[in-house]
Amino acid sequence: MHSLHTIEEPMAHPRRFALWELGFRPFYLAGSTFAALSILLWLLQLTGTLDTAYLAGPVWHAHEMLFGFALAIIVGFLFTAGRNWTNQPTPTGAALAALLLLWLAARVLVLTPYGWLAAAANVVFPLAAALGLARPFIRARNRRNYFFIGLLVLLASASGFVHLAQLGVVAAPAWAGLQLGLDVVLFIVAVMGGRVIPMFTNNGVPGAGAVRHAALEKAALGSLLVLLAADVAGIGGGGLVALAAVAGIAHAVRWALWRPWRTTGAPLVWVLHLAYGWIPIHLGLRAAAGLGLVAASAATHALTVGAIGAMIIGMMTRTARGHTARPLRADRFDVACYVLVLLAGAARVLVPLLWPAASFAALQASALLWSAGFGLFAVRYWPVLTRARIDGRPG
Repeated sequence: MHSLHTIEEPMAHPRRFALWELGFRPFYLAGSTFAALSILLWLLQLTGTLDTAYLAGPVWHAHEMLFGFALAIIVGFLFTAGRNWTNQPTPTGAALAALLLLWLAARVLVLTPYGWLAAAANVVFPLAAALGLARPFIRARNRRNYFFIGLLVLLASASGFVHLAQLGVVAAPAWAGLQLGLDVVLFIVAVMGGRVIPMFTNNGVPGAGAVRHAALEKAALGSLLVLLAADVAGIGGGGLVALAAVAGIAHAVRWALWRPWRTTGAPLVWVLHLAYGWIPIHLGLRAAAGLGLVAASAATHALTVGAIGAMIIGMMTRTARGHTARPLRADRFDVACYVLVLLAGAARVLVPLLWPAASFAALQASALLWSAGFGLFAVRYWPVLTRARIDGRPG
């Protein structure tokens, strides 16, 4: 039997407060809590309660889900993985706490009238995170992962563009910066998915036979970079439709080679497969939206709620368990988190496509499912993320 507050903890479990010992701890906790609460903040904006917010409505919602929630988890993951990749320290202690405070300040400032302060905090945070990652990478000469530093700088640039547009400094829609940010996060998810999903599949499901082909890997990831460049250049129409369609096919084949149908008995693995499956759906819907067949929001939410949301909940549970020395085995609470977030994606994307009359009800249901999934994670993993590893090691 598992209680809500223990996850395979031995009787001699150390009770030392450990929130600042490694990057995943504060950022997973803060990010998941924010994911659960942000929908309520959005409702306050829609009802006029927060009518003085600098960012409001759909722009606030998109900005905060991307540069608030998703970026927090990415930074927490990269700080944690970066230490493993380099055997060099990443920010901990006071430096890590300062980064979290900067992230929190950015979340608060966008709800105030102080636009320039909000812009500064939202640009400085990913730049500071890039610096925190660059130091161990450069010391270890870990050139294979240098590009993550560049991606964090790109995210800072994308957020900065949103704010410059909102402040009227550039004569362009804020959505251009949001699209760049979405493209960058999609690339990060695709890179990390390709690194870990086949490995986790073969390690967790004996005989699964997940494979990778070098040429296909380059084509799949390269297609996303070309799509990103097209978005930056403002290319639309048939060219963008073709790019999205080709990318969608490449990622569908890539995913099929990982044998997702063989993972049904391993929740820690199938959740990542189902999350990745949303990527070709997203790309297919982008192509369809370019042809005017579906609303662009369907493609956007296939990426944000489906691929990004589900990949994050799956990777958070796995890495939180692994880096606190707990068994790599999902319990019923983990599975509940997976199901809630995956259902949120289906409700937000598939229901409006198949039953347009139920779109508003589906949106509300998706919001509740999303909040429940990430709220359950935050409550469930609070003791895991704030206490020391159960084997007594640092981290």
